Amino acid sequence: MAIQQADKLLKKHKDLHCAKVLKAIGLQRTGKQDEAFTLAQEVATLEPTDDNSLQALTILYREMHRPELVTKLYEAAVKKVPLSEEYHSHLFMAYARVGEYKKMQQAGMALYKIVPKNPYYFWSVMSLVMQAISAQDEKLAQTMFLPLAERMVEKMVKEEKIEAEAEVQLYFMILERLGKCVEALNVIRGPLGEKLTSELQSRENKCMMLYQRLQRWPECNALAHKLLLKNPDDWQFYPCYFDSLFHLMDQAWSPPEEGEHCSEGSVHHTVAEVVRFVEERIKGEDGKESRSLRGPYLARMELMHRLRERGCPEESLLGDPLELMVQFFKKFGDKPCCITDLKIYLHLLSPEQHVQFVNRLSEAVPLGEQGEDGFAFPEDTKALQRHLCVCQLSRALGLHHSLNVDGKLLLITELKAHYRHGLKFGATALKTELQFSDMYCLMAAHVYVDLWTDTGEFLFAMVWQCLGLLQEGLSHSPSNAQFKLLLLLLYCHLGAFEPVVDLYSSLDAKHIQHDTIGFLLTRYAESLGQFAAASQSCNFSLRFFHSNQKDTSEYIIQAYKYGAFEKIPEFIALRNRLNQSLHFAQVPCSVWRRVMTSPGILTDEHRRRSLEEECVWLRIRSLTLRLLASLAALGHTPSQHNSEITNENGVGDKTSVHSSLLSLLHQTLQNAALTAEKHAQVCKQTYPFLGPPPTRLALALSSGSCQCQAAALQLSVHLQELETAGLDESSELQNQICNGFKSLVVQLQEILNKCKGDLLEMKETKLKTQPTLLENLVFFVETACVVFWVASYCGKILRPLKSSLQKKKKKKKDANTALPAVLCGFQELTGSLQDLLAQAVEHIKGQETSITALKLATLTLEGHTQEEEAFTKAAMDKVQSSYLRSLQEVGDLLKKRAETIKNLKI
Repeated sequence: MAIQQADKLLKKHKDLHCAKVLKAIGLQRTGKQDEAFTLAQEVATLEPTDDNSLQALTILYREMHRPELVTKLYEAAVKKVPLSEEYHSHLFMAYARVGEYKKMQQAGMALYKIVPKNPYYFWSVMSLVMQAISAQDEKLAQTMFLPLAERMVEKMVKEEKIEAEAEVQLYFMILERLGKCVEALNVIRGPLGEKLTSELQSRENKCMMLYQRLQRWPECNALAHKLLLKNPDDWQFYPCYFDSLFHLMDQAWSPPEEGEHCSEGSVHHTVAEVVRFVEERIKGEDGKESRSLRGPYLARMELMHRLRERGCPEESLLGDPLELMVQFFKKFGDKPCCITDLKIYLHLLSPEQHVQFVNRLSEAVPLGEQGEDGFAFPEDTKALQRHLCVCQLSRALGLHHSLNVDGKLLLITELKAHYRHGLKFGATALKTELQFSDMYCLMAAHVYVDLWTDTGEFLFAMVWQCLGLLQEGLSHSPSNAQFKLLLLLLYCHLGAFEPVVDLYSSLDAKHIQHDTIGFLLTRYAESLGQFAAASQSCNFSLRFFHSNQKDTSEYIIQAYKYGAFEKIPEFIALRNRLNQSLHFAQVPCSVWRRVMTSPGILTDEHRRRSLEEECVWLRIRSLTLRLLASLAALGHTPSQHNSEITNENGVGDKTSVHSSLLSLLHQTLQNAALTAEKHAQVCKQTYPFLGPPPTRLALALSSGSCQCQAAALQLSVHLQELETAGLDESSELQNQICNGFKSLVVQLQEILNKCKGDLLEMKETKLKTQPTLLENLVFFVETACVVFWVASYCGKILRPLKSSLQKKKKKKKDANTALPAVLCGFQELTGSLQDLLAQAVEHIKGQETSITALKLATLTLEGHTQEEEAFTKAAMDKVQSSYLRSLQEVGDLLKKRAETIKNLKI
């Protein structure tokens, strides 16, 4: 309709520029990019100066991801209307979108000359800073860009024209980058520093940072001491206070005999002084009628930790760590943060104290009378929070892990009882709110995971019950992201991807989360045979990464407009990090996984190993895709023997590119085999369940998939040699190619054999899964597709050779001559591939039949309530449904390939 309305206007007013551009926007949004661009350029070449046309063209070019064209628009507009503040401003922002920092500097100054407003002047200064940040030559940044920016600001300072906080922030940023900490300190402590008011304690924070960089520890200590007197709960200054103490001790610093210790006041340079100061803050809190602040109590434990690290005997001055933590729990145990506060200081306890510590904490938890099941429950939410904290600390100390199987099962029973009892406190909670007792449910699920990963005999019974419990938890807390993430991991480990799509969608991930948790979705989709979901999640991830480019430009523009100059380098750093994301690199190659670095769960060895494997796997996939693309380019180029032009920049060039890529692939596969072998020797165990999902590298190598794909691609080189040599003088080469054909069939058969077995089977009353079989089946499909691609290329080369041979036979009237070996070998190859596909399709049908035949409703789960049984069976149904969906998608793909191979005749 917009296009129609624009056309009506244009019939009456042919030269109405804005109508043309609006029509172009309509065409762009209906997918007619070329028509839209042509129409837009008609207007752009006329160099319009009306605001409507310029704004509409800006919208269009941004949608086309052509921000550089916006700069040309406004350059022309500024030439025609040189005194327009608005057009100069738009030109500056257009340069900002494309990162043209030098032109931004010039545009900012041009704008300042027309309209002498401070913000425009400082836009120009910031553009100099950005030239320094982006300069590849650090010397140039330090000797030219930053000094020039400094002089420009100093000019405004001397003329007393500094007006806004942003201008002082920018001055500080320049001095800091120049390493002029003393000058920066003078600015912050001087009259200009009084303008720093938007952030709480902005001046103090900057002073502290500069004192640390200048290693002026007396000032650092005195300032921290002063600030903690004002607010003993301001945690950021305790580490500075303690750090400065130990630096002063290492330097054997002592105060001067007369006068102030330093410009910031008195200095605490001994452990005794610092201990006394902390104890005084605690006394102040103990004596209050209102609720105590946590900071001083945490500071005491932090100081104890640091003194112990240094082996200082004064640690004993602070008391017994067990008593200190019990005291802290009594004061703050009903706060959810208590667990995270205490967790980092648990190492202060000796292993022999762990049980005693938990028992002491349990005594401080008010519980009701024991019921028939032997459990006593909290009677309000504060008591519940205390009990939860004790349970979580028990787990953090390893007490859950040290239990035997029966002990763990009893613990699960207790945690579930507490979870269900606690639901009554959230009976009126909204769907978006979490239940008070959710953490019990999550802990019980993790104990199930412990049993699943530690004890083979309980393997599948535990995982089904874990899934059922989490589904139950989600029914009461539909917004609990922890439940969803754990469910998502469990389903992926079981090879069931179908339920994962809805779970991830319900997480409602925002912005950066698509990179940090999005890999879970993209890692498993393709490998578990859910190709439609894989394509969708791949496109979704790519959209996020690509929109990041456009979005960041808008953030930068807003930062200029509002003078948030210190944020601009941060936005650019974020954009660069996302551009270098491993996940971003993998998505276009259909290799969707990223290293998960969850603190406290993974060792450095796991992180390093995961990253190494991911990079090798990414290289293999990238090279394979590039080789297939190279093969397509070769296949589309008509043969032109003995043509110099062709050999210079046609087939000759493409052939050499193909050969060099193939050489790289073989080298990468050798490195991959060494990497996998090394990791198998060093890390006997797999990644922890909550660590990175296992890379596809090991399974790809063990299945033979990578080796078979490389062998198929190698054949293409021999076919190129055959094309050059012809059929008459190449008997040895033909035999080599025929042997290659036979080897491919054998390798594919071996991969298919590794898919045999039951994906889902019921033994007695236990339901078991073998997701590796599904991943192997996907590897078979991928490898078969690569072989078909190469076979198709072979057909393109062999057809003209056979046609040429038949023409020669007709001339010689020699109809009885046997077909050359390579043609016979190719016919055998296509026949064998058809047989392999038939086998694979038959195997899939058998799997579908056996999985469909499983009557999960008839399963009896002993020792479970009806409600628990219902949730567990629902989870089982989802796994069954997902397997059937995967098998259907893989089967459909193989049937299409079977039709393709039938038509592959020469």
